[in-house]
Amino acid sequence: MSTAPIRVLLVDDQPLVRAGLRVLMADTPDLDVAGEAGTGTEAVALARDLGPDVVVMDVRMPGMDGIEATRIVTAGSGAPRVLVLTTFDDDEYVYGALRSGASGFLVKDMALDDILAAIRVVASGDALIAPGVTRRLIEEFAARPEPTRPPPRDLDGVTEREREVLTLVGRGLSNGEIAERLHISAATAKAHVARLFSKLNARDRVQLVILAYETGLVP
Repeated sequence: MSTAPIRVLLVDDQPLVRAGLRVLMADTPDLDVAGEAGTGTEAVALARDLGPDVVVMDVRMPGMDGIEATRIVTAGSGAPRVLVLTTFDDDEYVYGALRSGASGFLVKDMALDDILAAIRVVASGDALIAPGVTRRLIEEFAARPEPTRPPPRDLDGVTEREREVLTLVGRGLSNGEIAERLHISAATAKAHVARLFSKLNARDRVQLVILAYETGLVP
């Protein structure tokens, strides 16, 4: 049986960035460019009109930036997944973007094949937090409090073992790595993470990472 391609909305104010991804996706049967936008305002409109599966979202754009666009695009049920596109060296907006509902992020100097793989990961319902550069970014930016940072979330109802799992998720470990660290099976680790999603009303692993920092489980 054939599977419908993943429909991707490319959002970046640099036409060359969009063109590079568009050309690469043209030779990739499982990915399809649903549309392109050069501003956050255009991204919000096209996400509503086209209903893509994944939005690859730049952060720094004229007018509405990628953080606010992500907040709007990811609101409501059936919303597309968002991957933020950023630059590690000088972009300090990643934490805000993740709080706005992004399921992960990319860096512009990644290999194009890695970016395509990341799109597939996010489209499948997972989030990009474990690979090396992603882990460094989350640790760097999630630890930086915002001026309007909300009070820590209540972890009532979360068991001691689940707290241990949440701590390791916050450090960027995969289910397999968590299982190895806690001497449990990968299936058990996955079950603990699933219960954390439910108990903490978290959409994906990125939100669990943020909660781990906000609650002080990860210093």
